[in-house]
Amino acid sequence: MNKFFFLWFFLFVFKIYAQENVTYQLPSSEILALADYQRPPTIRMSEDKNWIVSVYRSTYKSLDELNQEELRLGGLRINPLTNISSTTTYSNNLRIKKAGEKTDIPVSGLPEQAKIAHVSFSPDSKMLVFTHTTAQGVELWCVELSNAKAKRLTADNLNANLGTPYTWFKDSSKLLIMRLHGDRKQLIDSSKDLPLGPIVSTSTGQISQLRTYQDLLKNPQDESNFKTLVNAELYVVDLNGQQTKFMDSDMFVQKSFSPDGLYLLLTTIKGPFSYVVPYYQFPQETKVYDLAGTLIKVVNEVPLIEVQPKGFSSTRKGKRSMGWRSDKPSSLYYVEALDEGDAAKKVEFRDELFTWDAPFSSSPTSLTKLIDRYSGVLWGDEENTLVHSSWYDTRSAKTFLLNPTTGSSKLVLDRNSQDAYSDPGNVHMHRNQYGRQVMFIHKQKTYWVGNGFTKEGQFPFIDEYDLKTGAKKRLYTSATPGKKETIIDLVDITKGDIIVSVESPTLYPNYFLKNIKSGKSSVLTTFENPFKGLDDVYKEVISYKRADGVDLTGTLYLPAGYDRNKKEKLPLLIWAYPTEYKDKSTAGQNTANPNDFTFPYYGSFVYWVTKGYAVLDDASFPVIGEGTDEPNDTFIEQLVANGKAAIDAVDKLGYIDRTRVGVGGHSYGAFMTANLLTHSDLFAVGIARSGAYNRTLTPFGFQREQRNYWDVPEVYNTMSPFMHADKMKTPMLLIHGAADNNPGTFTLQTERYFQALKNLGAPVRMVLLPFESHGYQSKESILHVLWEQDQFLEKHLKRK
Repeated sequence: MNKFFFLWFFLFVFKIYAQENVTYQLPSSEILALADYQRPPTIRMSEDKNWIVSVYRSTYKSLDELNQEELRLGGLRINPLTNISSTTTYSNNLRIKKAGEKTDIPVSGLPEQAKIAHVSFSPDSKMLVFTHTTAQGVELWCVELSNAKAKRLTADNLNANLGTPYTWFKDSSKLLIMRLHGDRKQLIDSSKDLPLGPIVSTSTGQISQLRTYQDLLKNPQDESNFKTLVNAELYVVDLNGQQTKFMDSDMFVQKSFSPDGLYLLLTTIKGPFSYVVPYYQFPQETKVYDLAGTLIKVVNEVPLIEVQPKGFSSTRKGKRSMGWRSDKPSSLYYVEALDEGDAAKKVEFRDELFTWDAPFSSSPTSLTKLIDRYSGVLWGDEENTLVHSSWYDTRSAKTFLLNPTTGSSKLVLDRNSQDAYSDPGNVHMHRNQYGRQVMFIHKQKTYWVGNGFTKEGQFPFIDEYDLKTGAKKRLYTSATPGKKETIIDLVDITKGDIIVSVESPTLYPNYFLKNIKSGKSSVLTTFENPFKGLDDVYKEVISYKRADGVDLTGTLYLPAGYDRNKKEKLPLLIWAYPTEYKDKSTAGQNTANPNDFTFPYYGSFVYWVTKGYAVLDDASFPVIGEGTDEPNDTFIEQLVANGKAAIDAVDKLGYIDRTRVGVGGHSYGAFMTANLLTHSDLFAVGIARSGAYNRTLTPFGFQREQRNYWDVPEVYNTMSPFMHADKMKTPMLLIHGAADNNPGTFTLQTERYFQALKNLGAPVRMVLLPFESHGYQSKESILHVLWEQDQFLEKHLKRK
């Protein structure tokens, strides 16, 4: 062999395996016109429905925002310089108008280059408060709604590392705030320190089932930093900025006033810390204080939770879900497992709901026992409370009407939690005399607002339910041809006044005040459609069947100007996400609405309809396990059947070249994509973003799989595309955030899968996005992802 062969061989190998030095790129003009838009504001309405606040933020974050100092401790991501979560998304402007007025006005006096977060109205709906993050920390600001003027209440010394750093007092005259404690110079930089010893963890021999978590504590230095960053002192600040100290420093994780405002419930984190679970499973202690800061009662103590029984219907021992009853001045409620939290135990009742009146000198009172696991409570009045229970294995969801005074209860709803067609909706809530949200009860009647999914389409509704007789009466059904109307709130149902949003594929959602008796409405917002480039795109929800008879749907998009009579053969892109079901009937229900506004975002393929592709968005990919069978027992077979049914359906319409079909998905959808490319020849290309590909790295369950690896190793191995990397020969684009914070989808999953595919000769490309988490946020990253996908699809589907 001569030297020229060796030179050619060296260049060939280098070309295949070398790292590409790619700078951030912009997608094609058609896609850029849709992706680079101005995000309309989000709307917040005061509790009394008198004020509407528009909250503005940038469409995307910048790389500079993501490239901030960050500590990852106990499941948290914290900026140690500003003492707020490094994942916070900030708003930058506020505008206010009184309900009924046509135009809003800007809030004056806002901080320059505002970084607004944690926005809330005062209980009396007269003030708005928010935090502003400076270069040094977090400040508290307030806005008097009547004059739209903002002013600063505190210095930038609040501690927002565990979330909202303030709590309103009931009278709206002051707030309880969390202030920094101690010198942040105490933070330990352990990057160059020599260890004092090894890291040692011990098992006591108890069986447990712990999921994989990100950003955990790793060593004593992390423990010290966590404690330093979470510790806070409690102060009271009035609306003039005057402060008084309320309590010395501690690791406060929950704080809430009783409905009458006379007591304060405080939960604090205690040691020992853990290296295998996040902070919310560390030991905790809950106490009740009066407004002078005097301890009234220790009401709960929770140990470290590193051991928990297997199953989604299992839970921990002891008191849980503790909080204030909304219908009484100062009573706590909580739930306690009667089966030690173990779903595998055979018992008559699973959970018991208790109430406990201040000053907690007497024993708690049992309200009811549940045969399934408690899943929530809606307080109403002294005679009416709704208690919810559920059981995952059967997808059972029950609702009981409880009289909390007498303890009597009756079953009022028993349904499959995944049955969208039988969903009764949500009970309308309102503020009671304590300013708390409770069921609105008028002449012993409650009102339910539902999505209204049916076989014939979506028809949102309002039902009246008689608590005494159980009779149900439909008060309103939305029927707006060519548009979708969503019921946002009931302003005064006795008069018929409600708030709705109205949209269509080309009409951006806007809010209206509507009277369901007269049909008259008035405009609340007038947002323009920022995606006019999609106005002429054809959109249709198509229905089709899987080979085994399961009904499926997807939203089909065809390019503007496409002649559906000539039927030029287009390349097809399918975007999907698998969902587990326990029966075929619920799996086949249609919850897609052709009148939904077409909102392109980086997590879909809709952009490519402007590039001459047909797109089937949100295609149904059910995975069903009936009876004793689990959905994942036949995961691969069902994925392939779903994929084939989707392609067959669009091909039957005559629109596509079935040899040029691509599939994509994010997270579990990426896992789906890799498996489809591995186990079928249906697709010419795949795009998999932020997925997990080796299920042995998530051995104690994943997604909705309750069994562990050692229960069903064949299921884990069969479902893992990494285990079958030698079979994958289809072009695939792997994308992942380099700082993924989602349990199970470690960035390592993509890196190792890529290495396996590359070494086995698969045509695969990997893109790791600096600073990005499970969902991508920076403008640079998102536009580059669109470019990468566009280049990949043009090459492998359009074969340019």
